[in-house]
Formats: sequence, structure tokens, C-alpha cells
Amino acid sequence: MKFLHTADWHIGRKLNGFYLLEEQRDALEKLMDVAEEEQVDAIVIAGDVFDRAVPPVEAVQLFNQILKRMNREKQFPVLMISGNHDSATRLATGSSWYKLSDLHLHTNIAQSLTPVVIGDTQFFLLPYFEPFEVRHYFQDETIRTVDEAMTRLVDAMAAVFEPDMQHVLVSHFFAAGSERSDSETKVEVGGLNAIPVDKLTLFDYVALGHLHSRTALHHPSVKYSGSLLKYSLSERNQTKGVWLVTLSEAGLETRFREITPLRDVVLLEGSFDQLTDAAFYQHIDRDDYIAVSLTDKAVIPNVMQHLRDIYPRIIGLERTRGNERARRLRTQQDITRLSPLALMSDYFKEVTGEPVSAAQKRWLKQTVQGIQREE
Repeated sequence: MKFLHTADWHIGRKLNGFYLLEEQRDALEKLMDVAEEEQVDAIVIAGDVFDRAVPPVEAVQLFNQILKRMNREKQFPVLMISGNHDSATRLATGSSWYKLSDLHLHTNIAQSLTPVVIGDTQFFLLPYFEPFEVRHYFQDETIRTVDEAMTRLVDAMAAVFEPDMQHVLVSHFFAAGSERSDSETKVEVGGLNAIPVDKLTLFDYVALGHLHSRTALHHPSVKYSGSLLKYSLSERNQTKGVWLVTLSEAGLETRFREITPLRDVVLLEGSFDQLTDAAFYQHIDRDDYIAVSLTDKAVIPNVMQHLRDIYPRIIGLERTRGNERARRLRTQQDITRLSPLALMSDYFKEVTGEPVSAAQKRWLKQTVQGIQREE
């Protein structure tokens, strides 16, 4: 069995106001090129197909076009689950007849306990879930936590393992020991704790979605595919792509195939004069999504508009000193000991690099006293 593992497409997502449908279409076309080149037996999609429960029309159209090409035209078996960003109910529309063409879409607990068999492999498709759903399904009031819910689900799956087959779990959750990036929704299954990886060792491979970095978890058989594109500045140094997973008598083999984005996400740091100098920006791909970190101290009128004239897809602007300030923040204990005037003076110096002048100190003191009188 050789399959492609992908997740977290987030079709319809914006990056600081910019729609990414063009980039998503390009990445999905490249994904199918990889599937064809590698001659995979199936394509696994581990949730968060859409970016929100009610996606825009254009996002639904792109999803339908991709699925049609992937499953009907290219005839790849597709195994897909809903993630925490998807509406399981909406996504499930049509799933009852999808499977007639080897497109298996599971969006509820009951479906996950009946494996999809392709070749010599049983695939268990477990969508994003809340503990109460597992409690209700098994009619067991003792199931209160995600740990207890996952234990019960894995036991039920193991009960239908065929001993002469390989077993793959496809799911969407936060695994213990994983690392996040800024673009991910800060939620674990049920809003509780992470699922221990040792609960998953019964499976030959676990294909996960939810976290956007393929290196968020370091485990030989439990892996995140990562998102298909860079969805935040914090992901700018990540390599995006898909896992190719081969299960055979020789064991498990995984190999990552990079997918080069149509437009990259980058950070430029420098002075305003440097960043607006043609000698500098002629070496920059100005079609990329660019965040700017300015090193200037002085106020620059209409700075964002000037930068946008050169970098049309600018996604953020900050002062470098803001980063330095963040690295020098006092401890919480220090902060509670400072008076409001001292705290504001300290903040002003860290942001601007200059001490508060005598006149500014008088203005601050008057403002603080005025607020205190009102209180």
C-alpha cells in the first residue's frame, strides 16, 4: 500500500486580507501531479478541507472541481475526514453516494469504527470529535475526557482489526508533544488536553491533520502532513508538501515531497530608505506575501502606502524595536511592583529607545492622576 497523506487545505482562507484561492488551486494541482508521478494507491485528506464552517461560494467551487478531477478523472481512491474548521454536516452532503466511486468521506464517530478496505489495508477515518459525542455513542457516562474517549475508540477499532492486514488511522487532533504555529486554531479535541501518542501505537501509521507543520511531532509512524500553504508569518521557514507513505512486509517507509508555492511568505527587515531603494528591491520577488520589519526610529508619514506601492502584497508592518522590547519584557513580578508612571516610562523607552523627557513625564503624571481621580 502506497498513499499520499495531506491535510489542512483551508480552502477559502485569507492571509491578512488577501484571498488565497489562486495559490490553493496551484498547490492542489501540484499535489495531484505528485500523486500521479508516485503512482499512489490512494489519497488521504486528514481534515480542515475548508477554512470555516460556511465557506465562500468560490471555495466550494474549487473543492468540487479538485475532487472531481482527483477522484473521477484521475480515479484516485480518496479517504477524507472533517476537521475542526469544517462543518461536518455540510461537508457530509453527498457522502452516501461518493463511496460508489471510491471517495470515502467520514464525518461522525459511527463511521470511524467501520474500516475502509483498500488492498491489504484497513483505514479508520476518525473525524474531529468532542468527548461528549463519544460518550453519547457508547452510552457511557464515565467517558469525560479526551483521553478516555480516545481509549474507547481505539479499543473499538482494534476489535475489528483483520490480523493479516495493515491498519491506518486518519484523524484530526492535537497529539501530546506537538508544537503549534500562529495560524492554527488554539483548540484541542474537546478543548481539553492532547492525546497521548502511546494510544496510537496499535496502528501501522497515523495520518494526522490540525497542526500546520510537518515537524510539529517527531514520531516514526504518527505524523502531521502540515498545511498545504504557509498561512501565517510564523510558518515562513516551513517546507510545505505531502507525505508519501508505503506499507509493506518490509515495514513502514515515509518520504516527504515538497510543494513549491505560487507565492511565498517572507519577512524583510531594514530601514525605510533601504527597502524603498530599487537597488535593494529589484532582487526581491515583490509578488510574494511580504511582512516588513522597519529599523527606523523616526515617524514616517504614509509609510504603509509607500511600501505597498513597491510591495503590493504586504501583509504586515512592525518596528524592529518591538521585537527587542518583547525579548526584554520584565517578569510579571517586576511589573506588579512598578507604579503606573514608572511602567509607562519603561514601556516608552523600550519602544522608542529614548527616555521620557521632563515634559512628557509631567503629561503622563497628570494623565494618571486624572484617571485615578475618576476612579
